[in-house]
Amino acid sequence: MAILGWILIIALFAVGLAGAVYPILPGALAIYLAFFVYGWFFSFEPFGVWFWLFQTLIVIILFVADYVVGAWGVKKFGGSRASVIGSTIGLILGPILTPIGLILGPFIGAFVGELMAGSNPGKAVKVSFGALLGLFSSTVVKIILQIAMVILFFIWIVIN
Repeated sequence: MAILGWILIIALFAVGLAGAVYPILPGALAIYLAFFVYGWFFSFEPFGVWFWLFQTLIVIILFVADYVVGAWGVKKFGGSRASVIGSTIGLILGPILTPIGLILGPFIGAFVGELMAGSNPGKAVKVSFGALLGLFSSTVVKIILQIAMVILFFIWIVIN
């Protein structure tokens, strides 16, 4: 039973970390679920209130940062609300439609959104590159924070 528990935990960690790059996967929630799997298979005893507070805070920061950093890239390059919305829609739909859609989706979404807001094509391209900058920055932040979640988990179960 212990082997099954660890297989599930590691699988959830892998899905979580892959979710930092591929937004359709649940990301931080999969990592968070792994903590419950550990508790169900082994024990919740190592996890005190501080563990749950730290991990929950990281998850909240991840959700906020994911949107804020992506929108920051668009806004930094002069994008409108329409391009932020378009970029977000592209980020969700792009990977579903094509593997390269992870990059093309936010770019095209921001481009179309900015054109719909009345900007010229030159500005729309500039804003679209801002959307990509936001996407890449957001991905780096997610990877770092999700790795921190996993490391904290292992530190917590070793020291407790």
